[in-house]
Amino acid sequence: MPFVQIDLLEGRTLDQKRLLVEKVTQAIIESTGAAPENISIIIRDMLKENYAKAGKLASDK
Repeated sequence: MPFVQIDLLEGRTLDQKRLLVEKVTQAIIESTGAAPENISIIIRDMLKENYAKAGKLASDK
């Protein structure tokens, strides 16, 4: 039973998330043979103020 967590910076549309979960699900099916009903995906939207890279908050860019 594959369980996937995806962290994204805020700003993706609902349509983008739909496409993402469809493609991730298909990749798991093709690579593991898992049935689609056994694949769970959680998308966590992260505020840009809660993510930093190279010492800079994403919200400051």
